[in-house]
Amino acid sequence: MIVPFYNVQQYAPDTLRSLRRNARPEFEFILVDDHSRDDTPRILERAVEELSDVASVRFIRREENGGLATARNTGLDAAEGEYLTFLDGDDWLAPGYLGDLVTAIEELGCDFVRTDHIQATARARAVFRAPHGRRSEVMNPRDAILPADRSTSVDYPYAWAGAYHRRLLDKGLLHFTDGLRTAEDRPWIWKLHREAESFAVVSLMGVFYRRGVAGSLTQIGDVRQLDFIRAFDQVIEETAADPQADRLLPKAVRTYCAIIAHHLSEIDKFEPSVAKQLRTMSAAAIKRMPQELLTDVLDTMDLHRSSRLRRLRRRATTAKAAA
Repeated sequence: MIVPFYNVQQYAPDTLRSLRRNARPEFEFILVDDHSRDDTPRILERAVEELSDVASVRFIRREENGGLATARNTGLDAAEGEYLTFLDGDDWLAPGYLGDLVTAIEELGCDFVRTDHIQATARARAVFRAPHGRRSEVMNPRDAILPADRSTSVDYPYAWAGAYHRRLLDKGLLHFTDGLRTAEDRPWIWKLHREAESFAVVSLMGVFYRRGVAGSLTQIGDVRQLDFIRAFDQVIEETAADPQADRLLPKAVRTYCAIIAHHLSEIDKFEPSVAKQLRTMSAAAIKRMPQELLTDVLDTMDLHRSSRLRRLRRRATTAKAAA
């Protein structure tokens, strides 16, 4: 298990206790400190000594902060296990969950499995299920990308909601795009579903995903949030090169449009200069999309989002004409 940490001294003890409650001698925990500036590294150093009694533990401290994607890649480069999974440094696991997860992927024999999870916001708990109805049945991951107008497996991108066979790492399918500060899971999950050979969804629920954390990128409206544009540009580019691009691109474009509309609907949370960048970069992204396909997507979206995106499209067209 790969667990990146960054400035989470308040939550790291809960995360580490949950690892201990899941430990086995054959399990490997790779703790990656992404150059934290608080007491997180010292907490991890103490935890290594305690966890080493019950599992194999490696502590890697990065010399500079690279973001979640790069920290996960650091862990992947060090991993030696047959199966891999992830956890974020402010989340935690139910006791015994990891053992059940390994059993599930071993019994199914597929490239990867996906699980449900529990969202924790303060004291509130909410169950989130992987958006695929068929459970414990091995399937072709490509078939779970569509339909374009419904929530599918690529809309459930959380890397920690599942386990992955090492052969995916050997094929180059598990690394993230270095430097992405947000939406790092999006190109990653699309690549998995396009290029892996088999997967299954299992009804396991043992990851507690903490929301509302101060300092989390989901809570901060700074420029790092705009990395979602680079992430989805990558999704569009790679999907356009796929042999089945005509089938898959409508889903990619529709999702990109939905994410742009979502960020524009919350534009007041951004710093003024970042809000301006968001509008400009979103308009440029709309302009880069396949225009005929974009028209089809906007014609089938709800009026509120399509109107907002059409205004953005006109802005891009007007700017091009003025130039």
